[in-house]
Amino acid sequence: MEPYVPDPAELKHEKRDEKDLLTPQAKAQMKLYVSRDKKHRGGKQVTLIEGHIGPEKASIELLSKLKSMCSAGGSFKDGELIIQGDHVRKVMDYLIKSGYKQTKQKGG
Repeated sequence: MEPYVPDPAELKHEKRDEKDLLTPQAKAQMKLYVSRDKKHRGGKQVTLIEGHIGPEKASIELLSKLKSMCSAGGSFKDGELIIQGDHVRKVMDYLIKSGYKQTKQKGG
């Protein structure tokens, strides 16, 4: 049995989609809410980012950048990006610098 080789036209289409995940206009219009939470987490704090709309791949890519910037673990569940630890200020600063202009802190 021969290994699967994708059609070159499919690869070009996928690369174009990856490049256009989120335009600067989409980032500027997206309303993100950053908060800290420790409910149902064994008393450990996490930083939650809510409101990221768009392809799941874009959310996971953003999560990866945030995790490496904060030197922490994290996950993507139910449309929320979760970073382990209290990194609200770092995350807020990074999101605003990255073009997410309507980023707000939720809950104190």
